[in-house]
Amino acid sequence: MDGDRVEIDGGIMEGGGQILRVSTALSCLLGLPLRVRRIRAGRSQPGLRPQHLSGLEIIRDLCEGKLEGGEIGSTEITFTPGKIKGGTHIADTKTAGSVCLLMQVAMPCVLFAASPSELRLKGGTNAEMAPQIDYTVMVFKPIVEKFNFTFNCDIKKRGYYPQGGGEVVVQMSPVKELSPINLTERGTVTKIYGRAFVAGALPIKLAKDMSAAAVRCIRKEIRDLYINIQPVREPDDQAFGTGSGIIVVAETSTGCLLAGSSLGKRGKNSDKVGIEAAEILLRNLKHGGTVDDSLQDQLIIFMALAKGVSRVKSGPITLHTQTAIHFAEQLTKAKFTVTKSEEEDPSKDTYIIECQGMGMINPNL
Repeated sequence: MDGDRVEIDGGIMEGGGQILRVSTALSCLLGLPLRVRRIRAGRSQPGLRPQHLSGLEIIRDLCEGKLEGGEIGSTEITFTPGKIKGGTHIADTKTAGSVCLLMQVAMPCVLFAASPSELRLKGGTNAEMAPQIDYTVMVFKPIVEKFNFTFNCDIKKRGYYPQGGGEVVVQMSPVKELSPINLTERGTVTKIYGRAFVAGALPIKLAKDMSAAAVRCIRKEIRDLYINIQPVREPDDQAFGTGSGIIVVAETSTGCLLAGSSLGKRGKNSDKVGIEAAEILLRNLKHGGTVDDSLQDQLIIFMALAKGVSRVKSGPITLHTQTAIHFAEQLTKAKFTVTKSEEEDPSKDTYIIECQGMGMINPNL
């Protein structure tokens, strides 16, 4: 059996948890036994962190697979997948590890399960170095559903750094196959909206300050659009711990969604948090792509699995995206090409990511 294992070097390119997420999800989907070595080799704390381990465990449970080397700090794992089944699955990082990253690893797999699934994901909903749950609901969900599936994401409780304690329930039904997507027309920005939130011990004034600072920053570049960033205080029974942050989304005439977000932390001025989110959004609007930097890499696995040719126009290709493409090509029959977008004015740094998908068919339906 061991001779047929796919060998993955977890220390190359982006060198982080993403390699683990993409390769184990594809291993599960394609029934390929896998060995990943040098996990997070370049990180200050190499090996599996609680959030990576929770991701591996939910994949193992989804398909009744076998996982060896599944301990915190482990730098090598072997994984032997079984058959993907639906039903309820729970993953708990027991830290502020991101529920959104747990969703990233599990979602492609349950799309090809035998029956509907419910994922109960526990950890941080608004965590550093990961998409915020608001981004997942406001941007990722409407765009990824263009692959021709739907999911429901219910935020039961929000959880923040350092304790986590959040819970999100994701429900989805399996599909026969995924349709390709074509996101190549940006259109014009028609509205800008968002939410600035505080939770726990923080006053609503901070949310208002973040919102006002973001609006002022965007106004310098975009004068004629109404900008609606709601300041909110999360209800105490729906948030665990203390946290704050902001997400600002731009919607275009062709249905594109691009965002900027930022989290508050102790000693960080709330105006700065708002300005940071606004600047990220403006940077994403400048390059002329149809997706922002955070969505780019999250679409790769779905493009690889879809039947037919997907095309996405993006700004500069991130290392996360290059890494996702590398491992998607290594494990599937999908073929990606990235070319500089011609029709843009030359000053814009715009690219077309094209993928001939492998056309994964759900064997259970």
